Amino acid sequence: MGMTVEQLEAAKARFGELLAEQDKRVEAMKAQGDFIDYKTLDKIIIGVCGGDGIGPAITGQAKRVLEFLLKDETAKGKVEFKVIDGLTIERRAALQKAIPDDTLAELKECHVILKGPTTTPRKGDPWPNVESANVAMRKELDLFANVRPVRIPEQGIDWTFYRENTEGAYAVGSKGVHVTDDLGVDFTVVTSQGTERIIRAAFEYAKANKKTRVTAVTKANIIKTTDGKFLDAFREIAKEYPDITADDWYIDIMTAKLIDETRRRDFQVVVLPNLYGDIITDEAAEFQGGVGTAGSANIGKRYAMFEAIHGSAPRMVAEGRAKYADPCSVIRAAAMLLSHIGYQAQADALYKALDICTVTEKKLVMTGHEDGATNEAFADYIMETIKGL
Repeated sequence: MGMTVEQLEAAKARFGELLAEQDKRVEAMKAQGDFIDYKTLDKIIIGVCGGDGIGPAITGQAKRVLEFLLKDETAKGKVEFKVIDGLTIERRAALQKAIPDDTLAELKECHVILKGPTTTPRKGDPWPNVESANVAMRKELDLFANVRPVRIPEQGIDWTFYRENTEGAYAVGSKGVHVTDDLGVDFTVVTSQGTERIIRAAFEYAKANKKTRVTAVTKANIIKTTDGKFLDAFREIAKEYPDITADDWYIDIMTAKLIDETRRRDFQVVVLPNLYGDIITDEAAEFQGGVGTAGSANIGKRYAMFEAIHGSAPRMVAEGRAKYADPCSVIRAAAMLLSHIGYQAQADALYKALDICTVTEKKLVMTGHEDGATNEAFADYIMETIKGL
């Protein structure tokens, strides 16, 4: 027996509810202003949120590096650091909130946030099932662009990925419809506003950082409506940036070209819908040594958050090894933060020091154990290297 009339009508009603939700989101995006211009601010407030597990230990060292690089700006009152301690799994579980209200209010007082890893409870964990703090922060602060750089100078790799954070297959990923026992349907959502802002952000980054190529990744030959809309918007916006080469690849061949040594050096800035971005950025991070080495940014028009993309490693804390946790991922995130707020010279110095300290010179080695360096010693090494540049 096939679908009943009742099942069909229930599915249609559910689809109607989803369309109404997304239409509200479109109207909210239409009402937004432009991106914040940090040059016009009297003071830039940098929030530092340690998070869980090893987070406070490694984020504390990244804060030291930022304070070192911005000491003149801090002294002039142009930059202020604000420590935010309330985003721990203990508080979130006790309050049954992805982000406690007072913590969210503190986050909204900042312009940019440097964030350590936060624990998201899984089945079998001792914590109740609270929503991911990262997902909640992206929603609350409308952080629509997930930005991940991958740099391996000796291989000629310098990629920056702009992954759309709020749409695509993930927008209503938990709201699909079980129409019958045999039929389930999920939805992919694309809007003009959501697509245009991520693509424009990628081109603006390329322009500001003297990049000469922006690449779109879709499967528009098969997924013609939503991926087709993304690709059409990309081609239209590219016309506004005649000095930047714009090209597009399909997701399947793009995954292959990233391991093609002759072609992968050509890629510079890559802009992708949500699901493809999730896949490609994890593949790309492997070239650099895995996701534990990569920093990440989540950028909106008003707020931006920069973070390590690895987990909170509670076992390291339980074993007393937090001081040996590698801070490179969150320090790379700090370099992205510097670039985002307009301190490009300081960002370049930090990137150069990271390359020296982790690849070419490598006087200290992080192992996560007593036989390796502490994260404090490694931060000192980074700062001493910057002084010598």
